Amino acid sequence: MSYRIAIDIGGTFTDYVAMNEETGELTVTKASSTPKNFADGVMDAIEKGGISLEEANYIVHGSTIVINALTERKGAKTALITTKGYRDVLEIGRANRTDLYNYYYTKPKPFVPRMYRFEVEERMDKDGNVLVPLNEEQVKNIAAKCKKEGIEAIAVCLLHSYANSEHEEKIKEILMNELPGIEISISSEVIKEWREYERTNTTVFNAYVKPAASRYLDTLKERMKKKGLKIEPYAMQSNGGTATFEMAKINPINIIESGPVGGVIGANELGKIINEKNIITFDIGGTTAKTSLIYNNEVKITTDYRLEQTPVYSGYPVKAPIVDIIEIGAGGGSIAWIDSVGNLKVGPRSAGADPGPACYDRGNMEPTLTDANMIAGRIDPDRFLGGKFPVNIKKSYEAVKKIADYYKITVEEAARGIIRIANNNMMNALKLVSVRKGYDPREFIMVAMGGNGAIHSPALGKELKVKKIVIPRYPAVFSAWGMLMTDLRQDFIQTRITKACDDNIELVNEIYDGMIARALELYENHGIKKEDIIIVKSADIRYVGQEHTVKTPVPASILGSRDMVTIRDNFENLHEQYYTFKLPDSPIEFVNFNITAFGKVKKAEIKPLKITGRPEDAVRCRNVVDYDEYGKIEVPVYIREKLGAGSEIKGPAIVEEETSVTVLYPDQRLYVDEYGNLIIEEA
Repeated sequence: MSYRIAIDIGGTFTDYVAMNEETGELTVTKASSTPKNFADGVMDAIEKGGISLEEANYIVHGSTIVINALTERKGAKTALITTKGYRDVLEIGRANRTDLYNYYYTKPKPFVPRMYRFEVEERMDKDGNVLVPLNEEQVKNIAAKCKKEGIEAIAVCLLHSYANSEHEEKIKEILMNELPGIEISISSEVIKEWREYERTNTTVFNAYVKPAASRYLDTLKERMKKKGLKIEPYAMQSNGGTATFEMAKINPINIIESGPVGGVIGANELGKIINEKNIITFDIGGTTAKTSLIYNNEVKITTDYRLEQTPVYSGYPVKAPIVDIIEIGAGGGSIAWIDSVGNLKVGPRSAGADPGPACYDRGNMEPTLTDANMIAGRIDPDRFLGGKFPVNIKKSYEAVKKIADYYKITVEEAARGIIRIANNNMMNALKLVSVRKGYDPREFIMVAMGGNGAIHSPALGKELKVKKIVIPRYPAVFSAWGMLMTDLRQDFIQTRITKACDDNIELVNEIYDGMIARALELYENHGIKKEDIIIVKSADIRYVGQEHTVKTPVPASILGSRDMVTIRDNFENLHEQYYTFKLPDSPIEFVNFNITAFGKVKKAEIKPLKITGRPEDAVRCRNVVDYDEYGKIEVPVYIREKLGAGSEIKGPAIVEEETSVTVLYPDQRLYVDEYGNLIIEEA
């Protein structure tokens, strides 16, 4: 037999999904994440899965190694080489502030201290013409200083190198000769997009994590090979595609958010199967809640990601293509606490995997969202993770009692308050991706995933008024399942400000042709056949005189005059949707040219499941559950695996499965579709 295997590292658990390519049958399991060495958790999950890696035909991994190295400041000792006069770009940053009235605002501290930021004489203009030749002797002197200081990685970001990379490539060549073994990142290989501060910071990040990412991927691949792996493993990328480990090592910044995007891709594929084009994804794990919006089966990609951004802190820009996800610190392990003025808060701090929520009985005595759900009767402590993970609900009561005593209320009331505040935080995130971007949630379905997604999504979907809520099979490992449905993907961006008019059609075609040639060369160098590559064009376009752009689809064929009209129509329709107006008489211009190159990967076919069983036969027991404004209600508890296709349940009710719980409210109904999904609608 042959299997497709996906492994996704989360804040609390490492998820494992294996799909039999012949039957479509899934094998799922979880292992505790191991922050000290994440590879240990991955290998534990493989061991628990019970499938030999010799039978793996495809294996993909969602890793947290990059984002952890950045957030924990555990990357390489890094230097920066830049154009003379631009040494302090990282220090200056941007003048805009996230919170105008915050008197305690501090700028993000650069990852490269000033003593390791070096200038070199050279200069390009915005069109890529050489104004000052590169001083190669200076580069050799800088290399000598880096060697003396024990530098482990070097970032190179020169002014306007997105238009002409000649000088950066020469610097890389010199550094590789002078400093063999040192990791080098040049901005023209990371991202060819303008905005100097953002591009410089992204290149620095790439260099900073490159040694750690390379070591991790090499070590994990070696450990997998010792267990029988015969193929090249793949890494999940932040853009929703995959790349071989060897490709991922070139620009590891592209796997900064590799875990969360699997769920978005999986939700889109699920939407295609059940004929739903508009989807809001909702993924609640142990540490965070993540949401994204898919419109017309198109996953939205952004290059405006900011690491560590908060309402009062601007964070660090990363100009890498990343699925547009809003992430907040609201997961099962999010800690409930009281601020200095007596307000109850939930998150963003998390109990994580070790020690975990109070009920894990590993030493943490701070209350978490999971503890609150235990007390509310939504999670049965005897059935947590199928009864394979022992929990102590008495510890939940002891932890939440601290909140209750402060407000002089019962523990049950305090747990209800924790759940309500967490739901409110999650609702704000859901609105950010939908109503605040001009989308009507009533035209969307919600796909809920993660270990806690099915607990909270029925209440939030009801309030948001989505068409229906879909709880897929094995929701707790759905992100890993989504990774099995991805293709290879590489994004290419080229900044070139060009008027969108008939006079420039030849130039526009020339730019796209050059980008496509680079994409084909990259894939062919990694053994991907040309016939398996699909190219999708788009562009960042604006009205002349505007600052910001709108990403706009571009026809796939060689462009002509009629296509320019189509491009303008596409742009104006999107501009009106985002900003409520358009300017029909104003000229428009290309700012960034984009192509996405997909490498098709063979996937197992998703077939309807032959599930039989009546609802009355699936009832395990009756439990009392706190439904907030509805009060405490004694409800039937169903075992999901015993619910056959077509089964229908009226709320209130609880549906249990090994790694998740679905909470059905009194005014909702649930039915099981032919693929085994739980579909929740208003009764």
